[in-house]
Amino acid sequence: MNAFDVFNGDADGICALHQLRLHEPREAELVTGVKRDIGLLERLADVSDARITVLDISIMTNRAATQGLLERGCELLYFDHHFAGEPLEHAALEAHIDTSADVCTSLLVDRYLDGAYRAWAVTAAFGDNLVKQARAAAKPLDLTAQELEALHTLGELLNYNSYGDSLEDLHIPPAELYRSLRGYEHPLTFLSDSLEAENLLRGFTADMVRANRSKPIYDGGAGRVFRFPNLVWARRVVGVYANRLSAETPERATALVVPNPDGSLRISVRAPEERPSGADTLCMAFPTGGGRTAAAGINQLPEADLPKFLEAFQEAFQE
Repeated sequence: MNAFDVFNGDADGICALHQLRLHEPREAELVTGVKRDIGLLERLADVSDARITVLDISIMTNRAATQGLLERGCELLYFDHHFAGEPLEHAALEAHIDTSADVCTSLLVDRYLDGAYRAWAVTAAFGDNLVKQARAAAKPLDLTAQELEALHTLGELLNYNSYGDSLEDLHIPPAELYRSLRGYEHPLTFLSDSLEAENLLRGFTADMVRANRSKPIYDGGAGRVFRFPNLVWARRVVGVYANRLSAETPERATALVVPNPDGSLRISVRAPEERPSGADTLCMAFPTGGGRTAAAGINQLPEADLPKFLEAFQEAFQE
């Protein structure tokens, strides 16, 4: 039976798959892409009678493709934490779906594997901006403060590498980045020894210098909204920068706006860390919007609708 590993190209998707394959090594065709490329199961429209592992992409977005695969005799193991819609049940579908604000896909896989590769789950949680949850999960690992901060750094780097309009925007294609992890059982070794981690840190540092020069286009009680230029560095850094801004003002929401090549706008939203809900509801009110309760986004917002978004942002997060 053919095998496919389908995963979001961010820290959470990559670390979730790495945990599973450390536990159960398997050669499989990799299906992934940039972070916002979430309709990944549509690429398997001609696949039948296969074993498919799906990680960190919404089952709601992929519902029709999932149903098609099941009807064609495929077996699916599915882990995710994004908005799921109505439950999908089938004898050949094993779904581990939890949309709580305090979990990510790698933490779900960690739960499934009884903590066998916990350090990778901690890394992913840091990358997904679940800092408190990452620190809580790390307690049994007896890490030093320096080691824990190193996992935080690696999580940010892996997540940073997933943002862009296309693979050409990224430093390392996600499939290649995942393959580079496979020789490492512990993330600290990967961070200290791999050229990939060194290259990501170099690129991240340069991009953050540019990002730190930005000023908000909205700064009010609900939160802050920043607009970046239509440049590669801005597309790469938008997710991690949104997380850092959110950490600076945990009582307020954050949004980052970056133009797409077609003139529309891509928006990343972070709910207040002290009230981590509402981001998905806000974004799903607009076409191409989606995500999870604490962090969500809109892929293509018409420029003319930016004032409407700013108004909705204020209404959603104003106390």
